[in-house]
Amino acid sequence: MAEYRTERLGHLIQEKISALVLEGKIRDPRVSPFLSITRVDVSKDLSFADVYVSNIRAGADIARGAEGLQSAAGFIQSRLGEAMRIRKIPRLRFHPDPGVREGFDLVKKIERLAGQEGEAVPEEGASAESGGDSLA
Repeated sequence: MAEYRTERLGHLIQEKISALVLEGKIRDPRVSPFLSITRVDVSKDLSFADVYVSNIRAGADIARGAEGLQSAAGFIQSRLGEAMRIRKIPRLRFHPDPGVREGFDLVKKIERLAGQEGEAVPEEGASAESGGDSLA
């Protein structure tokens, strides 16, 4: 039951912080509206929340965005306190999450390899088609 509560609280914190970033309420120049909150892990005693940040824009510095959010953590916590009805707001810790960018890079590599194979496959496909006709 407690695990469900921390998971639900994490999703709510993720939603509220994402809205603050998207609406431009955090005025730190390091915090881009392209920052994305990928996940929030809340500790079992609800005292800490580890917030993982990524950026969908290529070439952006995720670590700088996480630092900007960390410097605005007090403001974000106060906004969370206004929006949520819980006794104690977890202390926020922001971490860069390169997983989204690594995922995009992996997809690009797979597409590039598939394109290279796609050039070689028609030759094999043409011989397979002629072989298929002789069996019919």
